[in-house]
Amino acid sequence: MELYEIIRSLPSIDGPSVRIAAAEPMPRAAIDPERLHVVVEAGAAASLVVLHTQASTASIELEAGEGASLEVIEFFAADAFAEVQVRQAAASRVRLTTVEAAGGNLRCTTELAGRDALCETNALLLAGSDEHTELTLRTNHLVPDCKSRTQVRGVAGGTATAVFRGLVYVAPDAQRTDARQQSRNVLVSDTARIDAQPQLEIYADDVQCTHGATVGLLDRDAILYMRQRGLDESQARRLQLAGFVAELLQECAPEPLCAALREAVESRLSQL
Repeated sequence: MELYEIIRSLPSIDGPSVRIAAAEPMPRAAIDPERLHVVVEAGAAASLVVLHTQASTASIELEAGEGASLEVIEFFAADAFAEVQVRQAAASRVRLTTVEAAGGNLRCTTELAGRDALCETNALLLAGSDEHTELTLRTNHLVPDCKSRTQVRGVAGGTATAVFRGLVYVAPDAQRTDARQQSRNVLVSDTARIDAQPQLEIYADDVQCTHGATVGLLDRDAILYMRQRGLDESQARRLQLAGFVAELLQECAPEPLCAALREAVESRLSQL
């Protein structure tokens, strides 16, 4: 099944808000929400899929209670704008997987407000033709002993522009923070542009925080190697790009949703 069909077959969220009090076996879906407030109560577990299919604006609030677990997949199939606010209590686990496949602008702020909270953010920016894609992430470490992991991959072709702004903020009392932020990007044309701006703002002294960004071209030697083994150039390019983004999508959601997401991404890569 295609990604859209799978998402539409999932249980939908009725109304602008929902509270989840137990472990749910199936992900819930929200298609083109204008406003959405999801609370996962203490000890509960849930998965959420958000699909943007039209040029619209969305405001999304996510709360994970103590010991709660929340996985979110957000897929942009249109040039939509979304603002996401995440707040995590102690020992909560949140994983966000975002794919901007058709323009789009996402601004996401995560607040780690309870000890031993963990946030993982995986984001993929795919921009072709004359598209403009933006991703702004802010992770606020407000208390001690929390972890955040941010991985961003960008691929741009044509005359497209992709922009990533990432800030990890560590409050004065947030000792023993462990935060890692990485942005890796590939240009598939000479006229495309990717602007990566990872930043750290640290006011505590007992922390482990790293960040980095790279922007490069496709590996011509690898493409030549694959062509010598029977692939044409377009096949070699697609294979290299698929490998580049695969790490972000390995554990994004239960199958077959994750497999459909990978197929949608590979289809989009073939158009860049």
